Amino acid sequence: MGDLYALDFDGVLCDSCGESSLSAVKATKVRWPSLFNGVDSSLEDWIVDQMHVVRPVVETGYENLLLVRLLLESRISSIRKSSVAEGLTVEGILENWAKIKPIIMAEWDEDRDFLIDLFGKVRDEWMDNDLATWIGANRFYPGVPDALKFASSKLYIVTTKQSRFADALLRGLAEITIPAERIYGLGTGPKVKVLKQLQEMPEHQGLTLHFVEDRLATLKNVIKESELDGWNLYLGDWGYNTQKEREEAASIPRIHILGLSDFSNKLK
Repeated sequence: MGDLYALDFDGVLCDSCGESSLSAVKATKVRWPSLFNGVDSSLEDWIVDQMHVVRPVVETGYENLLLVRLLLESRISSIRKSSVAEGLTVEGILENWAKIKPIIMAEWDEDRDFLIDLFGKVRDEWMDNDLATWIGANRFYPGVPDALKFASSKLYIVTTKQSRFADALLRGLAEITIPAERIYGLGTGPKVKVLKQLQEMPEHQGLTLHFVEDRLATLKNVIKESELDGWNLYLGDWGYNTQKEREEAASIPRIHILGLSDFSNKLK
């Protein structure tokens, strides 16, 4: 009958960490301008470097702003407003982000929807003013654009990225157009809900279902839903995950660890 692939975007198709980190610094300067008083370019470069290390904790883009501010507070005691920043390491962030995030959201009195909107606006402005540089700060993983172009399977994008950004990158960088109705972006609901919608569509009955993701936590959420037992689950080992997460995934029978070349071959 054929195959249906639901694909995460950031960390499976596209390495967007360069762009998201630079956008987060821009957005942080808009939201908390005084934080950057006296911050020199070397400290800013350090933050962007560290953002690549802590990227596995990010589920939704706005969290990048929280991470930029938290990294700044960990380095500069005079601006510290959070109880968790002193002595905090990137390892500490990777281990404890689920606990840290609600604490700093409360201590900084921040609103999730406001930060999502701000992060989107900052990216829109960058795209409007200099689309080539914005696109150039992203990269598709090797072999992925061709795999998407020549895929014989039915493809859907299921992502927490805003759909307009995924679409712009698919067109501008991978030179491929995926119909808008096949891109489920931020605001379309949790990924488990989207997977349920996809499997219930009449045109998908009889297809073999595959979900490729780079966040172990997301795959574990799918496993909790007995309705989704029909999905084959894959953790992309090239994406935003840690060695510890890959080892844990390998111990879970439902999850297949997937390498990049195997992924491209599967789609073809």
